[in-house]
Amino acid sequence: MYKLSLPIGCILALSICSCLQKADVNTKTPSDYVNPFIGTGGHGHTFPGATVPYGMVQLSPDTRSEGWDGCSGYHYSDSSIIGFSHTHLSGTGIGDYGDILFMPFQGAVKWNAGDEKNPDTGYRSRFAHEKEKAVPGYYAVTLTDYDIDVELTASTRAGFHRYAFNRAGRHGVMIDLTHTIHGHPNPLNEIRILSDTEIAGIKITRGWASNHHVYFYARFNKPFSCKLMDTGEEVAGKEVSSQQAKAVLLFDGHAGEELLAKVGISAVDIEGARNNLEAEDAGWNFDRVTAEAKDKWAEQLNKIRVEGGDTDRKTIFYTALYHCSVSPNVFSDADGRYRGMDQKIHTDKGFTNYTVFSLWDTFRAFHPLLTVIDPERDTDFIRALLTKYDEGGILPKWELAANYTGSMIGYHAVSVITDAYMKGIRNYDVEKAYRACIATSLYDTAGILYPSEAVREKLTPIARKYYNERGYIPADLAAKAVSEGLEYAYCDWCISVLANERGDKDTYEVYRKRALNYKNCFDPATGFMRGMNADGTWETPFNPRASGRSYVEGNAWQWNWYVPQDIPGYVALTGGRDAFIRKLDSLFTIPSYIEGERRMADATGLIGQYAHGNEPSHHTTHIYNYLGEPWKTQQLADSILYALYANDPDGLSGNEDCGQMSAWYILNAMGFYSFCPGNPDYSIGRPIFDKVTLNLSNGKKFRIAVENNARKNKYIQSAWLNGKLLDKPRFTHADIVKGGKLTLKMGPEINTGWGR
Repeated sequence: MYKLSLPIGCILALSICSCLQKADVNTKTPSDYVNPFIGTGGHGHTFPGATVPYGMVQLSPDTRSEGWDGCSGYHYSDSSIIGFSHTHLSGTGIGDYGDILFMPFQGAVKWNAGDEKNPDTGYRSRFAHEKEKAVPGYYAVTLTDYDIDVELTASTRAGFHRYAFNRAGRHGVMIDLTHTIHGHPNPLNEIRILSDTEIAGIKITRGWASNHHVYFYARFNKPFSCKLMDTGEEVAGKEVSSQQAKAVLLFDGHAGEELLAKVGISAVDIEGARNNLEAEDAGWNFDRVTAEAKDKWAEQLNKIRVEGGDTDRKTIFYTALYHCSVSPNVFSDADGRYRGMDQKIHTDKGFTNYTVFSLWDTFRAFHPLLTVIDPERDTDFIRALLTKYDEGGILPKWELAANYTGSMIGYHAVSVITDAYMKGIRNYDVEKAYRACIATSLYDTAGILYPSEAVREKLTPIARKYYNERGYIPADLAAKAVSEGLEYAYCDWCISVLANERGDKDTYEVYRKRALNYKNCFDPATGFMRGMNADGTWETPFNPRASGRSYVEGNAWQWNWYVPQDIPGYVALTGGRDAFIRKLDSLFTIPSYIEGERRMADATGLIGQYAHGNEPSHHTTHIYNYLGEPWKTQQLADSILYALYANDPDGLSGNEDCGQMSAWYILNAMGFYSFCPGNPDYSIGRPIFDKVTLNLSNGKKFRIAVENNARKNKYIQSAWLNGKLLDKPRFTHADIVKGGKLTLKMGPEINTGWGR
């Protein structure tokens, strides 16, 4: 009996344990799955620090300030921390920000950060990932060299620091205004000692954002003495103003003592920074601020609930949703003041301004995702873009801290506006939006800082001028000719859609014809989009595998499919459906690299010549849904979802790009994609969860149920929308907004009869 009872007892114990584990899994919230370290390695360029959804403050550790993989200030491969700054960019390909750096320390004062290879040469400290933690709204790490436990949290406009000094003696905090990601010049750094517990300052940077203002106000829970530095020399007094201003705050303390610091920031002035802090102040209760940040993230992440799938897939999914909620960032102070594109201070208490619009990236999936899960926020973003149009004269294509950066190509604010409009999102000045789209289409925005009336008269809109006059951009007269021309054609199509909806037939005809200018980039002899010179000859030499002067972040193979607005016309242009499919098939099968070939710097996430790490490829897998072979879309979506995203610091196949890489994953993991923003249809792919529930802002729910779901069952066998058979691989935005249910039955074999 004893021998029998032991294994039965073990089985019962294991069963109980298993039930508890299942219960624990079932009680996990979306926030519990978020891993902010995804994308902090490789070339993801994300940061792990504390922020709230779309917050002004991103309080995060900086481990480096130079190099392409230092764009966010943090890289997982590093082993020392410079300090903790209050602004960061998520996943960009250019570095900036890293403003108002705080670094607690103990021992001798060291005024410089020191060398990464030898941290002892400065105030930076070694750290270990084993003593590092990041969850939504909270970050913690132990600074090994000082034995200081650092905790960070944030509200919308303020950062909150908690330092535990584990050694006795004098404790210190370095405030280094000279620190900037990518080492941009600082024409002014100013620090003011306001009292023995308050300090404030100004930082102006000339970087990617050519005129970037950050003001700060900080308050400590203990009195300090202060040392100020100006250009390498300690100075007396309570204020320093130069290009090299730093401060060291010194506190008397004992082992185990905590030091708290609250920091408000503003782009307006020091008073704005102080008001921001006090408007969101929770006293000295660090845990309360952390809990409030957690609640904000819970509300944001609960917009989508997924069931089924393994822990890694859920972690990737909810981390992607987290990354889609980091930027754009609030740019208005609590009192409604903000810095405009004209660099003047404006006040609008009924409006929240935003900054960080990576539109060349985010128009593709991030903004379409918002039209589904957060249309009110997307409306706010459109209002912000229209405000920038009012102040600057044109819609921005990559706006940063109230600056036109001129980065990237096209003018995709029109896509964001058109997509929202066509989905019934119109709670903004529609007439102004229409005028802004047309006005922006007439100018080349590259290099524009302040396109006022006076400046506009001096502009030389080279690429746009050529495009509008000739229908293409001569490759021998302007760089990026093919990519820019294709983007212009798509953006012009967006305007034609708006014009048609508004009954403006004359404008519609103009932009409908311009939308077909993609045909001027196609060389029938090679079968590729190719640069054409001013005299009508094709650019030579030509190698479709090379990036070349005429392409942006890709080559002819990758840009060959960028005609989402007119797939039927493009198919006809290239020789018909069968020829088109053969060429598209080859994109995914030809070698990614040939031995001895120079590799493209931006070619990442490769499947053949398809490059998932770069945005121009993001719609390509869904073209098959418009060619009658949807099973290929399902197969490729499966490959990308499982092979090119991982629950790992190096879990992204390219730059996160302010949410675009993650938005692609979210939409495709749910089973659909916004193939051509401006067209309110969604293309069905391959869902990876058993059940998805979209909790819509109108109170309704849209559900996706996946029958017979399994890793091997990647092919759709049949589909129903609200109980009715769906025989095409598409549904509409209106289907989602009304609420309802999409049911997909999966299987291991290709079903050539569905969706054709």
